[in-house]
Amino acid sequence: MTTLATTASDSGGAAGDTLTRDALAVLQPGFDGTTAPDWVRRRLGEGLASVALFGRNVAGEDQVTALTAQLRAERDDLLVAIDEESGDVTRLDVRTGSSFPGNHALGAVDDPGLTRAVARELGRRLSVCGVNFDWAPSADVNANPANPVIGVRSFGASTELVARHTAAWVEGLQSTGVAACTKHFPGHGDTNVDSHHAVPRIDVDADTLFARELPPFRAAIAAGTRAIMSAHILVPALDPGRPGTLSRRILTELLREELGYQGLIVTDGMEMRAISGTYGLEHGVVLAIAAGADAICVGGGLCDEDTVLKLRDALVAAVRSGELPEERLADAAARVRDLARWTARRAADTAPNPEIGLVAARRALTVTRSGPATAVTAPVYVAQFEPARNIAVGDQTPWGVTAELQRLLPGTTAGSFTGDGAGPEALAAADGRRIVAVVRDEHRHDWMRSALDTLLAARPDTVVVEMGLPQATPRGALHIATYGAARVCGVAAAEAVVAG
Repeated sequence: MTTLATTASDSGGAAGDTLTRDALAVLQPGFDGTTAPDWVRRRLGEGLASVALFGRNVAGEDQVTALTAQLRAERDDLLVAIDEESGDVTRLDVRTGSSFPGNHALGAVDDPGLTRAVARELGRRLSVCGVNFDWAPSADVNANPANPVIGVRSFGASTELVARHTAAWVEGLQSTGVAACTKHFPGHGDTNVDSHHAVPRIDVDADTLFARELPPFRAAIAAGTRAIMSAHILVPALDPGRPGTLSRRILTELLREELGYQGLIVTDGMEMRAISGTYGLEHGVVLAIAAGADAICVGGGLCDEDTVLKLRDALVAAVRSGELPEERLADAAARVRDLARWTARRAADTAPNPEIGLVAARRALTVTRSGPATAVTAPVYVAQFEPARNIAVGDQTPWGVTAELQRLLPGTTAGSFTGDGAGPEALAAADGRRIVAVVRDEHRHDWMRSALDTLLAARPDTVVVEMGLPQATPRGALHIATYGAARVCGVAAAEAVVAG
């Protein structure tokens, strides 16, 4: 039997024993700052095998490259993970908006070759920066357009479409030596609750689940996805007692045994209230590994050394008490190290294709004209209607068409509006100028719909740019659906505004 580390110990031989190293190896923690903290570098020497980068760690690509070099100076076989879906959820382009349009735009084009090329260029950029593990793509089928957390992160509402683009995205990314992590198993699309805040529930029968939610994951497995991320969702048809991340029935019996998947299983962020608010962070981590997860995503919120030590010690204590079999923890740690070895063997020299994101964004646009429209040739007023951001997207990343319209139409001005008075406020601020109204998921927000009603009643020549799910009926003299709010979507939309 392996000698066990003393709980909360931070020195001496305990830090180097096999069990403690395995407990550290399954953690994928985040940290603060744009350089490597001393505590992270020290833990890498003690067994930590992965770190995760978030928007707070990114100032630019050169800085990320220097940061990953710092980390690998301590451990060369290191997994550096990032939550880079492209589109609305971006970390590499967190300050500017993504250079790639995101899943829903790619699904709207429905050209798997284009999806593969976009993912390949994203993988090339990540690889150059020293990032070798991407928590993407989302393989969720957008069965519920009111979903507060998936939306444009999904390729679409068709199972077959999502499956073929998930496979193409995995193939493109992994051709660069960056491991893909297909998420959120067994499918997060048919929910109306954000698992960052509570436990979503999917009340469908098993036949519906197998026919609608699972085919994209089967396609990802067939395409060779190196990792799959679990969802913090309750699916009573599979397990009435525990959410996917903590369910042996879902992770081991369904994913491993029935679907035949043998790669790494990663949890979604364990600080999310669906887990931490219900089971507690430390106990949730133990339950996840026991259920069949191999790696623990943590650090989107809690990103300090104390969190890492508490989780390490909780895993060690669970083995000591018999709650967690030591063989299960050892197997999980081995899968993490195996993935690190795969990325080291697979590094590829991929030719740059920097324009592919804008090409894809332009192809994704849907332009609807209600009648003869006056060309937009003079400066306009951009009224951007701001919904609350979900946690996955975050509030650091700019979006919209303002910057590009100011470049194309010098003298253009803009304002942001939200809430019940948004329409009259925007109309007054425009002060007679032609209005470009920018919305995001109009169908989900009564106040936004009302604001557009006000603008269009007073100014029927208003141009409407929808940068979320285009579920509402197109309206305005010109309606432009971008299928996402990435920077390149804004560029493509602004070009379409001027083209008329």
